[in-house]
Amino acid sequence: MTTTTPDPTATTTAATTPTTHATPIPGPAEDPAAAPAAPTSEAERLRRWRLVLGGGGADGTGCALSGRDAAMDGALASLYGRETGRGKSADGGRRSAGLGASAPGVARWLGDIRTYFPSSVVQVMQRDAIDRLGLSALLLEPEMLEAVEADVHLVGTLLSLNKVMPETTKETARAVVRKVVEQLEKKLAQRTRATLTGALDRSARISRPRHRDIDWDRTIRANLKNYLPEYRTVVPERLIGYGRAAQSVKKDVVLCIDQSGSMAASVVYASVFGAVLASMRTLDTRLVVFDTSVVDLTDQLDDPVDVLFGTQLGGGTDINRALAYCQSRITRPADTVVVLISDLYEGGIRDEMLKRVAAMKASGVQFVTLLALSDEGAPAYDREHAAALAALGAPAFACTPDLFPDVMAAAIEKRPLPIPDMAEQR
Repeated sequence: MTTTTPDPTATTTAATTPTTHATPIPGPAEDPAAAPAAPTSEAERLRRWRLVLGGGGADGTGCALSGRDAAMDGALASLYGRETGRGKSADGGRRSAGLGASAPGVARWLGDIRTYFPSSVVQVMQRDAIDRLGLSALLLEPEMLEAVEADVHLVGTLLSLNKVMPETTKETARAVVRKVVEQLEKKLAQRTRATLTGALDRSARISRPRHRDIDWDRTIRANLKNYLPEYRTVVPERLIGYGRAAQSVKKDVVLCIDQSGSMAASVVYASVFGAVLASMRTLDTRLVVFDTSVVDLTDQLDDPVDVLFGTQLGGGTDINRALAYCQSRITRPADTVVVLISDLYEGGIRDEMLKRVAAMKASGVQFVTLLALSDEGAPAYDREHAAALAALGAPAFACTPDLFPDVMAAAIEKRPLPIPDMAEQR
């Protein structure tokens, strides 16, 4: 049989229908170092389409699988070949594949997908299994936690289960969370410290700088009146330089984090960044989490794992109450940066929330609103509240972990924030 359909790529994204295996399909004898790749044969194209479509009479490939391909197809079918809400699979027949509620079966499946797919795909399939098949309860078993591929989303799931987690599981869960946190710290800490140290140095201007500390951009602008046309040069009558930050505290930072369920990944990243900021002696960092109540976790910032297990994902949202607490802790408004991380679905008093933001900005506080601090882009958020904050000079936008140091540096230096294109975040 032949086919005229285009060749599926090797980086197809996650499935959007129950019967589609939309995952990377490796070719035979993959070798990243081998180059150049030979043109894809007709048989290989049919094989890939068969793995993508999931089999059944409607796939149109007529391709049979065996060996490793059959095992891979079985792992995919267990997750994406489930019955639809009407009790039938999309191809009209009943599908018997599935993970059920069997812990041993799930453990074997987790082992299989780690064998057949790269880590990034494994993480996507794990999230799909938790969402589609309701496997959260099985994560309360230590042996299951040891089998999963740890990532930020898994940490969020574990934190949401924290209150119902048995003591026998908590130690394993902490080990999983600590592994992810250490990976994030290793990735983010060095650049964050370097970026913010530079921003703190530049924020302290001096008028008699050493040559290496001269801020040439500001110096030239300040001396344009001394321009000599005949020499085509500016005489720098007054020098402006970068100050070198002393070891005393230069700026106060308040991270105010919404711990509603939709903000799980943001809570993880914010806790890691909070620990990094707290390690800088020139910053005084406070970390506050909230739902309808407010909890100050500043005294736990030396260990972000303790911070994370001090949160309670889920519940309502009272932003006004959280900002009232943060406002009461501000003693140096002109040297304070407040970062609100929330989807802005306010359950408290909206007008009071906006008045507090306006009051803080009027006092000299640099106020930053992040709809999310994650790699996922902008989540669902309250657009009316976002527009109201923007009108106050506090535009709300989603921020990736890689961009966060630059956002903080701009806030510290009181420069315009590097706001990404919101259209690209949706």
